[in-house]
Amino acid sequence: MIYTYDDFIKYLYTLEDIKYRDFNKKIILKDNIIGIRTDKLKYIARLISKNDYNKFIALNKHKLYEENLLHGLLLGYIKLDFNELIPLIDKFLPFIDNWAICDLTVSNLKIFKNNKELGLKEIKKYLKNSNTWINRFGYVLLLNYYVEDKYIDFIFKSINNYKDEYYVKMAISWLISICYIKYKDKTLEFLKNNKLDKFTYNKSIQKIIESSRVSIDEKNMLRTMKK
Repeated sequence: MIYTYDDFIKYLYTLEDIKYRDFNKKIILKDNIIGIRTDKLKYIARLISKNDYNKFIALNKHKLYEENLLHGLLLGYIKLDFNELIPLIDKFLPFIDNWAICDLTVSNLKIFKNNKELGLKEIKKYLKNSNTWINRFGYVLLLNYYVEDKYIDFIFKSINNYKDEYYVKMAISWLISICYIKYKDKTLEFLKNNKLDKFTYNKSIQKIIESSRVSIDEKNMLRTMKK
């Protein structure tokens, strides 16, 4: 049983996986990592969501990668209406400081699936935000929950007004590759007439080519489109 937040941090260290920690340090480029596998953190986040999650959020010092990720994952398990959850999401966003916390948090926010229009209003704010990670957060929400008929034109429009930051451009490349899988003709049309810089354009084509859902003939054709 855990009585203080310091005791909770000590408990987290008992779950340390050194190999996993060292691997994460290399790909996330952060040193403040204990090394706890995501499935274990999801289990802990679920438990917190069923108890006094507001106290956890208030006490969270956000010094460790796992503290930040637990906060992000928790948002996907709290049983609130969408409009009640948004203030908690907005409170968390400034603590995102790497791509992993951004993407794992988004993948757990399945509430966006059933609140598309309300969610889009928030995403539009994220896409205008000057913070790189909040900006990426918006694009990753689009690629997880919005690549469908009703929103595909909005997606291409938003891509043409992206923030010139590496991790934002990587998210956009990923988003374009998902669009290609579901809307090949529209995506090809976009790739032939867009405002992408050379890096983002070529990275988008690379990510499409890497997909196992793209035929060899298509991959050969796409290679000829690189700049």
